[in-house]
Parts: sequence; structure tokens; C-alpha cells
Amino acid sequence: MPQYAVLIYEKELPGGVADIPPEVMEANIAAGDKIAALGVRIVHELALQPAAATRTIRKDGLVTDGPFLETKEVLAGFFVVEAPDLDTALAVGKLLPIMDGAVEVRPLL
Repeated sequence: MPQYAVLIYEKELPGGVADIPPEVMEANIAAGDKIAALGVRIVHELALQPAAATRTIRKDGLVTDGPFLETKEVLAGFFVVEAPDLDTALAVGKLLPIMDGAVEVRPLL
């Protein structure tokens, strides 16, 4: 079955996970059952440390602080799912609560 990366981008919160509104956390937790109901298997899911913990390796081997792309939104977490098609993977992305950012769905090779 095809696999898709479901990337969650959000504005970074000063307190991290502790600052996520309770209703957003509840919607995140509830998404698992809804995703399974679509016939989609979650292969892997992770939340990421704050962008300040990121290091980027440049072409010349120089290591710099922070993410490669500098925006007010950061990659907050990701899923890898097995879904029958892109439309179903997009349905998974729509189940995830979005505060200020967006969810990107990308087919994997």
C-alpha cells in the first residue's frame, strides 16, 4: 500500500506542548481512531523538539543552529501512513487540528 508523509507545521509556542490548548490536544488524540476508521495504518508518528534544538548541515559541512527554512511556522511533528491513495491520505490530514499552520501530505517513494 502506498505510504505518505503527513507533515504538521504550526507556529511555535513558547511553552511547547504545555501551551497547546486542551481542545487541540483532545482532537489530536481522537484523530487516531478516525484515521483507523478510514482504513489507514499509521506506520510512524512523532512530535518534534523545538526548532531551537535543530541543527542544519550546509553544503560545505558547516553546522548552523536552527532549521534550514526560517519561517514563523515550524515542523511540529509528522506521521507516516499507509493509505490506499492520495485522497485518503488527504482525508487523514484534514482530521488533524490546525491552530495557525497547515498540514502537508507528501507521497513517499
